[in-house]
Amino acid sequence: MNDVVIVSPDKLHNLIKNKLEKAGLKSEHADEVAKHLVFADSCGIHSHGAVRVDYYAERIAKKGVTIDPKMSFEKTGPCTGIFHGDNGIGQYVAEKALKYAIEMAKENGVAIVGVEKLSHSGTMAYYLNEIAENDLIGLSMCQSDPMVVPFGGREPYYGTNPIGFGAPASEGLPIVFDMATSVQAWGKILDARSKNMEIPDTWAVDRKGVPTTNPHDVGALLPISGPKGYGLMMIVDILSGLMLGLPFGGHVSSMYDKMSEGRDLGHTFILIDPSRFMDINKFKENITKTKKELHSIKAAEGFKQVFYPGEVSQITYEKYQREGIPVEKGIYEYLVSDIVHYDKFGGQSAFASKK
Repeated sequence: MNDVVIVSPDKLHNLIKNKLEKAGLKSEHADEVAKHLVFADSCGIHSHGAVRVDYYAERIAKKGVTIDPKMSFEKTGPCTGIFHGDNGIGQYVAEKALKYAIEMAKENGVAIVGVEKLSHSGTMAYYLNEIAENDLIGLSMCQSDPMVVPFGGREPYYGTNPIGFGAPASEGLPIVFDMATSVQAWGKILDARSKNMEIPDTWAVDRKGVPTTNPHDVGALLPISGPKGYGLMMIVDILSGLMLGLPFGGHVSSMYDKMSEGRDLGHTFILIDPSRFMDINKFKENITKTKKELHSIKAAEGFKQVFYPGEVSQITYEKYQREGIPVEKGIYEYLVSDIVHYDKFGGQSAFASKK
């Protein structure tokens, strides 16, 4: 395993922000992206943290992200709307769209807001925490480029297509569940590569469709739970891509292809105000009760205790916020350098290998 450098959250935020600004991103946009990436690394979700900066910077430098996007919100009904992102940096665009969704849900009890044309929008958990902080229930999902074989197939069609759920509690942190519909997110493969670690043979297959433990040989990822994950990734693709009139399935743009062009990705928020169904305080108390009852269940052999969904990431977040965030040495050295790559990722396959 490679050496790591322990970095304070504030320092990591500044390093990421400065690198993205050096690549050409506006300060306000870079600051928003840095918040999301530091959050991911703090949660131990290193697949969506600083490991992404090198790629983001190259796409920004090549104008594959709109530096000054002309964004707008189109209200299509009392509870529905489309946020036009003009292929701006994903986290910034999605955050702007979420503000409209929260306002709409509080006003009307429910909101469905589709975000059309943005770049990679990062971990779903960040948005779900924000939704829960506003006493709302939320679903967040986005499409990604073809990297996963459909159940029974050998060639990729859908992306890892993450989906997440969040709900507020009366005590402590909300319940936040964030998952890729593949066995693992592509970022987990990137993380394994950066650490020179093998991956389980249940994560991916090579270019011949044979299970592999070498992260550099990955030719496609596998859907979680076979046909169930396959069905879920289809649902995400329909709701966050096809429904918004965007490229879908095998037509979604590759992360590393045409890096001087916008990716035209989609993201969808579905928000519900639980106070329209029951007393909000009672609802939150019952979420807290759920967490406590899960904790009280006797642990199975080999397990320390039962955690509620997202709890391990929350515990990790609190630890890393106190003690500093472990960052792979190679990633740290890139962040502190003056380098912005212009030819590291471009022209590679979806799996970051030369075609």
